[in-house]
Amino acid sequence: MRPGGSSADGQGSRGDGPGSVTIAYIAESAGVSVPTVSKVLNRRSGVAEGTRARVEELISRYGYRKPPGTRSNVVELVFRELESMWAVEIIRGVERVARRNRVGVVVSEFGLHDSAVMSMDDTVGRRPQCVLSVAQLSEAERAQLTARNIPFVVFDPIDELPDDVPFVGATNWRGGRAAVRHLVGLGHRRVAMISGPDHPFCRARVAGYSSALREAGVPADPGLLVRTLLTREDGCAAARDLLSRTERPTAIFTANDLQAIGVYQAARELGLSIPGDLSVVGFDDLPVVAWMDPPLTTVHQPLAEMAIAATELALAIGRGEEVPQSGLDIATSLVVRESTAPPAD
Repeated sequence: MRPGGSSADGQGSRGDGPGSVTIAYIAESAGVSVPTVSKVLNRRSGVAEGTRARVEELISRYGYRKPPGTRSNVVELVFRELESMWAVEIIRGVERVARRNRVGVVVSEFGLHDSAVMSMDDTVGRRPQCVLSVAQLSEAERAQLTARNIPFVVFDPIDELPDDVPFVGATNWRGGRAAVRHLVGLGHRRVAMISGPDHPFCRARVAGYSSALREAGVPADPGLLVRTLLTREDGCAAARDLLSRTERPTAIFTANDLQAIGVYQAARELGLSIPGDLSVVGFDDLPVVAWMDPPLTTVHQPLAEMAIAATELALAIGRGEEVPQSGLDIATSLVVRESTAPPAD
């Protein structure tokens, strides 16, 4: 890292260090992360006394001062893609808190795989009160926001996060276990699961599936666990394969509702009725699934409530308040509708 690079957010008096000191340079000199230096600057807890003393000494030596600029009166909600149906529920929850706190909401789409028209540079330039990033926020993006003293929270993260990164998620393991307990309780023994990519929330849902089978004494069949993408098309393809087997499953649990919609399509293609020939359970409880034929049994992921909690957490951090915990998991619940029934004889 170039120690003396100019930065609108890192100017300080010369001291005995570089002419222009950044928060990143302080972090590198102290051998700590940028978020740790930010905690010291904002007098927040969670930093060991020895580390705090070392960082404070460097801040004093280089004359570093926090940037004087003020943040705009908006919350920025960042999606990697806006095509998902559950984006509406998240936006609704964020707006509810924003209205109560008299702040505006900006919705941005960065895109996937570095193909975005917009980037974190645009967000930083707008200097929002706080940033809520849906699913992911890279280490470099977190460092950018921290360097500009912009608080952030990751919503329903798909990657493992450091302990000091605030997030709001759902009880995915319990949701998966509740779904499969319901199916086993109806008498199903060949229960398949269509899971998603190797993200923490998908792994947790698979673990809940496996736990419920073990509890019931049902032998796990590795061939009944399929991993694919979290889309209707991929759910349909996976279900078509499972249901074309000689010993097909009598029930399928999917990692999200979009995959479950694909299972409905595959079942109809093969002339199977739901729930007469096949029981189906999804995950998310998107509004549309209550209107499916038959209405889908699914695990309710409280997206609006999660968005409310994430927005309140980000605003509290922005106000410099001490928060009891930076990571929250909101409880899921099973919503039983008409897509599940005891297996046919």
